Amino acid sequence: MPTIGSAAAGFLKELVPAPGAERRMGVLTLTQSLGTGLFLTSSAIFFTRTVGLSAESVSVAMSAAGLCGFLATVPGGRVADRFGARRPLAASYGLLAVLFVGYAFVEGVPAFTAVACAIAVCETVGSPLRAALTHALFGSARSAGVRARMRSLFNLGFTAGAGLAGAALATDSRIAFLLVIAVNVALQLLCAIMALGLRPDGPEVVPATAGRSWEAFRDRRFLLATALSGILELFQPVLAVGVPLWIVNRTSAPGALVAALTVVNTVLVVLLQVAAGKGSDTVSGSGRLLLRAGLLMALACCLFAGSGAADTSLAVVLLFAGTVLMTLGELAQSAGGWGLSFTLPPEGRMGEYQGVFGLGRGLQQFFGPALVVMLPLGMGAAGWLLLAGVFVVCGLIALWAFVRDAPPAGVSDEPSNEPSPQS
Repeated sequence: MPTIGSAAAGFLKELVPAPGAERRMGVLTLTQSLGTGLFLTSSAIFFTRTVGLSAESVSVAMSAAGLCGFLATVPGGRVADRFGARRPLAASYGLLAVLFVGYAFVEGVPAFTAVACAIAVCETVGSPLRAALTHALFGSARSAGVRARMRSLFNLGFTAGAGLAGAALATDSRIAFLLVIAVNVALQLLCAIMALGLRPDGPEVVPATAGRSWEAFRDRRFLLATALSGILELFQPVLAVGVPLWIVNRTSAPGALVAALTVVNTVLVVLLQVAAGKGSDTVSGSGRLLLRAGLLMALACCLFAGSGAADTSLAVVLLFAGTVLMTLGELAQSAGGWGLSFTLPPEGRMGEYQGVFGLGRGLQQFFGPALVVMLPLGMGAAGWLLLAGVFVVCGLIALWAFVRDAPPAGVSDEPSNEPSPQS
């Protein structure tokens, strides 16, 4: 009979990438996330205090950068289909290293905006390139599981980088800002070198199946998967914006609870993402995960709604339970979304499809924070319940469209008449 120690050892072993390409990708992910956590956590403060930009200028520049990145998502994926993902991904990391150096020399808003937009394009393009490279290395059956491990590692690296950023922010000096840039540049260059070493066993460019260019935009079933996954990704602004503002404005819970709930979310994602991804290697399994995500998120919203009228102790319990449920929904959404994004695209168009899939996330990032503020904070408990209804509807649509593992009538007719491959 296995002991608790052996069970824990087996559980932790699942989090460690397998030797070979998966482990090398894990090291790349840790390196990238360390730089991301270091820079993102400290950059806004450094830009305003050290560089001397106003908070309004920084926000406008970052909004413009977000738009540029959004527009570059699909073209970036098409680059992977035409040239393979490995070399363009390495090039994007190399360009990021050069561009981050530019932050050390910006003095005005126009220069800062130009550098921020160029960085956003390189970072956003990297997402479909990494997904396409993952598929080229591991195939449809393994890719979602690999992405789950990478997400756990990303959270570890990001948290470590954020901790280092805290030390840099404590000095509040230009030297510290330049040191943050230098470390991030070095990490980006390391990522470029490691990306070049991730060579697939088979051909890097797979001939596309018959079909017209920009086929992903006419694949209604894939567009439905993109939309559902993007809407369910509202868990991000819910946890990052909605719950913290709800706690301090609408509940009697202490504001310090926000930090504790963030820790709970991070720990659960690191420990459970791999286990939560079981079944994401098929279309039907991925559909079930999205159904589960919608129901769990809806229950979480109901608990958040109840915390507004509860006394302090009960409010803390409801908020904690709601965060756990929302995180479990997050884990299911991530795995289900990855599964559909890897199993639905036809051969030779993985990059294009991954780029289109990223549009759902981009739209959520644009509209999600405002929507989360408008509903719960503007409407109170009714806003949470309305959001819960949206999550339930998304889950049920996923059940209808994907769990049967065959396209429903009216959803699958693609112009190329090529059926989406099933795992």
